Amino acid sequence: MFTSTPTSGSVPLHVLFDDQLDAWAQGQPAAARAWLKAASFRAERNKVLLLPGSDGNLQGVLCGMGKRVPGEEFPLWNAAGLPERLPEGDYHLATALERHAAQQFALGWAYGQYRFERFRREPAPLKMLRLAVPPGVDGAEVMRLNAACSLARDLINTPASHLLPEQLAEAIDAVGNRFDATTRQYIGDQLLEHGFPAIHAVGRASAAAPRLVELEWGDPAHPRVALVGKGVCFDSGGLDIKPPAAMLMMKKDMGGAACVLALAQLVMDARLPVRLHVVIPAVENAIGGNAFRPGDVLATRKGLQVEVGNTDAEGRLVLADGLALADAGRPELMIDMATLTGAARIALGPELPALFANDDAVAAVVMRVASAQSDPLWQLPLWSGYDDELASKIADLNNVSSSGFSGAIFGGLFLRRFVTEARHWLHLDLYGWNPRERPGRPVGAEAQGVRALYAYLKQRFPG
Repeated sequence: MFTSTPTSGSVPLHVLFDDQLDAWAQGQPAAARAWLKAASFRAERNKVLLLPGSDGNLQGVLCGMGKRVPGEEFPLWNAAGLPERLPEGDYHLATALERHAAQQFALGWAYGQYRFERFRREPAPLKMLRLAVPPGVDGAEVMRLNAACSLARDLINTPASHLLPEQLAEAIDAVGNRFDATTRQYIGDQLLEHGFPAIHAVGRASAAAPRLVELEWGDPAHPRVALVGKGVCFDSGGLDIKPPAAMLMMKKDMGGAACVLALAQLVMDARLPVRLHVVIPAVENAIGGNAFRPGDVLATRKGLQVEVGNTDAEGRLVLADGLALADAGRPELMIDMATLTGAARIALGPELPALFANDDAVAAVVMRVASAQSDPLWQLPLWSGYDDELASKIADLNNVSSSGFSGAIFGGLFLRRFVTEARHWLHLDLYGWNPRERPGRPVGAEAQGVRALYAYLKQRFPG
């Protein structure tokens, strides 16, 4: 994937925006200019032009970046589509990019080579493509980011037949063991014994026992950072069953847990000076004679009683217990990640996770950092004027509103009831999936928010 320096025979990559093409062409031999004209190459985004030498061998590649977007950082997607368009071989950047742009290019190069072919009898052969690490680029950081994002994508892509709560817990243990973290689990009825009744209620109808998995790492003297991930390994909707079409991708309903685990791996791998506390409730929302019902009232770890208005709003119920556990440690920063609402997708689409925060200044910094990492987030408000619509006539609150509006905001407002001690809290309502094929982004899992939040954590807790 990478070499430390250009190898003998390494092919130069000329990275050009459309307004740079003419100037580049003027400095080339007549044969190259003629080839450029014959190919009608205009440096459109994701277009490449192979440049032949006089001996017929490849002597260079023009990589189109398209039009510049004013104020936009160099996106890693400019490089992610290259591996599928290039022949096997070794390459190096022949265009001088500033350090951040070169870092993004190198990460895109790695990101675009991801494949998920675990269940293919004959996986497609992988092309041998290597890029010389550009000058000034931290190659170890690029590999660290790529490994974490690949972990999240692998977990989200894996079907529930091979990834139920037990297997998700095994993945968490495996990451924890690599970094000498402490992990513990509360499984099945142990959830009731240790005060996680909502997780138990949501997961009890499945043949796969529900559980809560905790991971702790780092110096207790360092600032405490809590990460909470929704680990619903499959969501049938429960007794408020989803229609078949809506169930097709519900293996990805543990996308929040996958992204939290990837983020935790990055924090530990980079040895950030924090006390890390990871909490992942892992369940299957199944249907059975003992399934929780619409109209039930569920106890929670926080002591709040929740009336179930809809069993398909189960993610916020398991997060309620997870957030309460993490919140009790009074973290400096608490982040939860979840594939929580379809309403967030209606509002922002599949590529832009919704960000909620209890401090707008923190949210503004996070969004700015996220943009620079080509991992955008968009803040939606925790609008207190809607808070009373979660009221219940028989319990402390309902898990849904009777309103057909503002579903993503109601999800955030519900979760906010369980966050009282954390200094700063961020909630990401993400999709975790690429619904359409694009260069470097095949249909399938996407590790949304991971790179953005890691960059923010590095900035907030340098070390």
